[in-house]
Amino acid sequence: MKHKIIISTVVCILVFFGIQSRTNTVQIATLQYSGGGDWYSNPTALPNLIDFANRNIPATISNEVTNVFVGSSDIFQYPYVYMTGHGNVHFSADDVENLRTYLQSGGFLHIDDNYGLNEFARREMKKVFPEQEFVELPRNHPIYNQHFSFPKGLPKIHEHDGKPAQGFGLFHEGRLVCFYTYECDLGNGWENKEIHSLSVAKRHEALQMGANILQYVFTH
Repeated sequence: MKHKIIISTVVCILVFFGIQSRTNTVQIATLQYSGGGDWYSNPTALPNLIDFANRNIPATISNEVTNVFVGSSDIFQYPYVYMTGHGNVHFSADDVENLRTYLQSGGFLHIDDNYGLNEFARREMKKVFPEQEFVELPRNHPIYNQHFSFPKGLPKIHEHDGKPAQGFGLFHEGRLVCFYTYECDLGNGWENKEIHSLSVAKRHEALQMGANILQYVFTH
């Protein structure tokens, strides 16, 4: 299985760069996982974020958003994969190996707790990087200082349990490969305005932070 994944990785990376050279666009995806959790939450979030990012930062992102299963070799086509939900997550052994290879090969996973994901996301990511723990990123980390500046760190978008928003990371060879936004819920702020009772200012703040994440991924 390991050799199969490595071969698939090489092929998919070559395909990805081939697409890049012809169209000068990138495509991002939502992570589909097993376990019963609602990975499909916030369906309008990424389309809105893409529109905002294309208008505000140096980016040309395809407005076609795809769902990609964590264990699929298709994941290697996407430089940024978004994971959200409220409930249980389960990664099989093959899922773990595939996701680890993806992240070590240059991919980026953004986990956005939509409330209730914390326990399960941390448990499953421990399978992917058993030698690591999530570490909180300092306020001066580059991800908070891209096109938009967030001197106080991750913004608080949705109340949840009323705790402060925190941004955690996992690293591979010094590169941030997984960014975990906790007690924040950026996805709620990216969704259509009629879905959640958020102010215009909060939605704008969420979109700005999302654009920063994408810009960071594309330039690192």
